[in-house]
Amino acid sequence: MLVLLPPSEGKAASGRGAPLKPESLSLPGLTAAREAVLDKLAELCAGDEDKAREVLGLSEGLRGEIAKNARLRTAGARPAGEIYTGVLYDALGLSSLDAAAKRRAARCLLVFSGLWGAVRVTDRIPSYRCSMGVKLPGLGALSTYWRTPMASVLPEAAADGLVLDLRSSAYTAAWKPQGEVAGRTATVRVLHSQVVDGVEKRSVVSHFNKATKGRIVRGLLTEGIAPKDPATLVEALRDLGYVVEAQPPARAGRPWALDVVVTEIH
Repeated sequence: MLVLLPPSEGKAASGRGAPLKPESLSLPGLTAAREAVLDKLAELCAGDEDKAREVLGLSEGLRGEIAKNARLRTAGARPAGEIYTGVLYDALGLSSLDAAAKRRAARCLLVFSGLWGAVRVTDRIPSYRCSMGVKLPGLGALSTYWRTPMASVLPEAAADGLVLDLRSSAYTAAWKPQGEVAGRTATVRVLHSQVVDGVEKRSVVSHFNKATKGRIVRGLLTEGIAPKDPATLVEALRDLGYVVEAQPPARAGRPWALDVVVTEIH
């Protein structure tokens, strides 16, 4: 099973670990592309701060992120699972998993990134600020830039198992499973259901969407559940207590669409 996750906008500090070694990151087929993005981002942030802030879409209060990006080559690095924070990662709780579940996380979790393309949670990276929606001078839109290297690397990472796609829309643009891989891919949407004046209404609540996805992954890792295909995933999630509505693809080469329906937001 391969689980695709979005990164978090906010990130923990890099700390004082050894600096980044791009060649040591997982998915070595992405190394050249990572080096190019890293160079362009550092160059941008070492120059005109106002231009860098505009390109990166940062508020005045986040100006300090620019200096952080300029020092990426020398900053301390930590496992990506410690760098990414926020609602999904709080609910996932990587640090509190038992040893077996941590080993499963290291094997199956893949975090997408505007800077790195995708990394495993054990890959050591510095804290940074660069979303997939950024258009870097010299490279263009990162969501477009990553499509070619991802297309050659990700199918191999997916191997012959289930692909559980929990990414947000900005990150799905960088790699969309095709053909046979798509047929064993499941995308998940979390819907909040409530009855108003006798009529059920469903909506997507961003905070709870992220938290539920984090809890889903934690449940699979903790219980040692590794479904081989989307249909088996549906049954596994129901066994974990989730209400799941599944829509198999209408034709070959398309992913399954799963709605996880919840009635309480917490």
